[in-house]
Amino acid sequence: MSVTIKSNREIELMREAGKILFDVHNELEKALKPGMSTLDIDRLGEELIRSYDCIPSFLNYNGYPASICVSLNDEVVHGIPNKKRIIHEGDIVSLDAGVIYKGYQSDAARTYGVGEVSEEARRLMDVTKQSFFEGIKFAKAGNHLYDISKAIQKYVESNGFSIVRDLVGHGIGSELHEEPQIPNFKPMGRGIKLQPGMTLAIEPMVNAGAYDVWWLEDDWTVVSQDGSLSAHYENTVLITEGEPELLSLPKNS
Repeated sequence: MSVTIKSNREIELMREAGKILFDVHNELEKALKPGMSTLDIDRLGEELIRSYDCIPSFLNYNGYPASICVSLNDEVVHGIPNKKRIIHEGDIVSLDAGVIYKGYQSDAARTYGVGEVSEEARRLMDVTKQSFFEGIKFAKAGNHLYDISKAIQKYVESNGFSIVRDLVGHGIGSELHEEPQIPNFKPMGRGIKLQPGMTLAIEPMVNAGAYDVWWLEDDWTVVSQDGSLSAHYENTVLITEGEPELLSLPKNS
């Protein structure tokens, strides 16, 4: 396994990509409202990304036809925007987006509630987000990769939810998906030792019911098999000599 260690220049470019992506997510959150189509979100997202002289990471990536993955309710990830897919009050909406800035990538996802959502939905979103932060407590040089995985799984399951196992996080840099793969559950072994300069996209995907998923006929959209709600939270993370730096969640945010 070859995991790239980024130079100071590469880190600076990825830091800028992360700041831009943070701003894009903020604007998308403000725009989300009942009555919009998922295609409306995608068009706004692409417009925002290009306004920063960036390229949408996802557009045409392995054939994916949009710039923003828009996943509603029981959709885990990779929902394809569609003008007929309308967002309603009470829905939860996962937005996964990536930008390429001067050849370097940032990747981040958020799940938002639209208007008043159920107590279960609110708790699912909160636990999913917090599981990311529980995981990155271990995202430090000298620790092992699966220390992160174990902490995410433990927090999610202690709150009565399930971690999706068919999808994982990944390294990131000049490519959207680089080594290593980053499970959100603890596999056998310990994983690689973390080193300063590694850049990782850590992304818990959490179901309110069982962890089993399947792919719809479009070959992209992943849904919970039991129809339960699903949430997603992701940031691009830099391993440093000390605390991890969240490139897509700037400190002053």
